[in-house]
Amino acid sequence: MNAIELTNASKVYQRYGHRRQFATLKSALLSRSLVRDLNPTETFIAVNNVTCSVPKGQTLGVIGRNGSGKSTLLKLVAGITKPTTGTVKVNGRISALIELGAGFHPEISGRENVFINGIMLGLTKREITRRFDEIVEFAELQEFIDAPVKNYSSGMYMRLGFAVAIHVDPEVLLVDEVLAVGDEGFTHKCLDKFAEFKRRGKTILLVTHSLGLVEKFCDEALWMDGGRMKVQGDPKRVVGAYVTDVEKSEELQLASGDARAKASAIVISPDEPSSAVLPDHPIETAEGPADMFRATEGRWGSREIEITGVDLIGNDGVAGHVFHNGDPFAVRIKLRAPLEMDDFVVGIGLFNAEGVCCYGTNTSLEELKSVSILGDGEVTFSVDRLDLVEGTYKLDIAIHKLDGYPYDYHRLLYTFRVKSRTKDVGIYRPPHTWGFSSTVRFSKTDEAAS
Repeated sequence: MNAIELTNASKVYQRYGHRRQFATLKSALLSRSLVRDLNPTETFIAVNNVTCSVPKGQTLGVIGRNGSGKSTLLKLVAGITKPTTGTVKVNGRISALIELGAGFHPEISGRENVFINGIMLGLTKREITRRFDEIVEFAELQEFIDAPVKNYSSGMYMRLGFAVAIHVDPEVLLVDEVLAVGDEGFTHKCLDKFAEFKRRGKTILLVTHSLGLVEKFCDEALWMDGGRMKVQGDPKRVVGAYVTDVEKSEELQLASGDARAKASAIVISPDEPSSAVLPDHPIETAEGPADMFRATEGRWGSREIEITGVDLIGNDGVAGHVFHNGDPFAVRIKLRAPLEMDDFVVGIGLFNAEGVCCYGTNTSLEELKSVSILGDGEVTFSVDRLDLVEGTYKLDIAIHKLDGYPYDYHRLLYTFRVKSRTKDVGIYRPPHTWGFSSTVRFSKTDEAAS
């Protein structure tokens, strides 16, 4: 038996465009166009022809980008909004953790709001009285339950709303990104409550951006994209497909950002292009900033030797902008020297998104003495493992004389992103292991084991 069934369900909203602005209501009425100007200019399909079901006792995780229709789908199941076309059926009492504390009145106490909110969710006064102490303890608000809700912090407010909704004891639980309502300890308590519901055979529909939670907790996953169902099935398979798609989008976004940065950083050469690269005619922008670590995106140098291209190469040997922690990584630098040169150093600098220098080196520091460069050439900087934590990084690429005189300096013009399933902090993630004595015991968590 299915607890939730959607058949060709769609939700269409009307979008209103801004046509004109009136100084006063009187001027709007006199012009007789107030109603006309409030007519919808177009429609927006938030959920588009979705057909899916959730068997009783199973947990379905819904994933997707912001604006993909996840929350609207949940509101259709909750009955908060009705489908424009199609049908939505739910068998059993629903508790929706969507807009926590939506029924709270700010001027009255938390105690009074628990009773009002509980009744709105379908409990009787006797049921609320019986569960009241448990609700307050779960929300960790014993000292503040008789204070007006308007004096609560946002976290206290949301915790109380969550505690009331979770103690309705529903047959169908709808959850929309509410695990950020407290600190880490409260989040674990929420997850334990979900696990308890799952053990008791409750049906759960979970909308979340936490892909690890979907893989660990859900029986199936549904990927929504542009209001449509993209994929439904095994959580690991669906999450894997979604992550791949997100990385493709990030790749395009980073490539576009790099292209804009490089275009805006191009130095205008003199009228005769060849004169910009001859030793006798260095261009005026040869000197770089005085403080390199405070320099912003840009390009400078005489271009007697020119950097003509930079490619970031990943595990598959293909140039890109999105890479995975622990994979091989290389920077391929294309150079051009119209005249033979014997004094040159190739350097690379790695910075995180905050501008902190993570690493820097050059051929001179590594005791490589330049001999000759003429025409087109390539230099490749390779690492066996990209041991960086997840985040966005930028590169400096430069070629200069041994004394620092810049031929071509590209400052923060190359961006890439490191992805990792391990959410550690810092910059560098060295390969490592843990060791424990016989009196210290750990076991793999389900999420880590997956």
